Amino acid sequence: MEINQVFESLRKAGGIRAARVIVENTKNFSKLKLWFFCRQLRKGVPVAKIIHQKWFYGLKFYTNKYTLDPRPDTETLVSAVISDCSENKKIRILDVGTGTGCIISALVKNIYGATGVGIDKSWRAIRVAKKNIKALGISDKIKILHKDFYKSSGLPQSFDIIVSNPPYIAKNDKRVNDGAHYDPDIALYAKDNGLAAYEAIAKNAKNWIKNGGKIYLEIGIDMGRAVKQIFENEGWQFVRSEKDLAGIERVLVFQK
Repeated sequence: MEINQVFESLRKAGGIRAARVIVENTKNFSKLKLWFFCRQLRKGVPVAKIIHQKWFYGLKFYTNKYTLDPRPDTETLVSAVISDCSENKKIRILDVGTGTGCIISALVKNIYGATGVGIDKSWRAIRVAKKNIKALGISDKIKILHKDFYKSSGLPQSFDIIVSNPPYIAKNDKRVNDGAHYDPDIALYAKDNGLAAYEAIAKNAKNWIKNGGKIYLEIGIDMGRAVKQIFENEGWQFVRSEKDLAGIERVLVFQK
């Protein structure tokens, strides 16, 4: 099919940006494939879920319906960690709820000498993370383990840094956009008004981190005060917060 015809059909179905991303990342178009893409766009399916890939921190990741699509907001979390790390220090990083593996991969690729572990309770997410780590050529630096972070046991060593973008959306939160409906609930929603994951991490991460180590957490809008209280109640010392590109408090840093 002529690319101009393809682009125009995609544009009508999902807008210029969606059409551009799909055309740039799809090699061959048949009438059936174009029909399918347009149908998905009209249903509101995110482009990443249609073409099964998303760029994050300059790296390309495979994604599917079993994983949360990497989001620009989470790049704030990665940048916060990188800004604190010395190039000459070999650090061990734990990614809690790794999903696609995008956070731990971006950190290991950008911090010299860094190695790490990503954990997730979803076997399907683990397969995605392993696929991405292999594609990036860093399987020798990152291990992906099946573990539920709501349980404290099961990690063989302690870490210098812990990072997490946990589920933090309350079930009744109406601010969730339509695209999020195509992400797995397990990666989005948490009990206790969205705070249950933070409560578990604040308690259990004390067993996983070295003395003086830091934990970096992505948070939702207006959650800063509540999350700070949870971690301070568990003996963590608040270090600082970071805002995303929209000026929203997005990352909290604590020290053990």
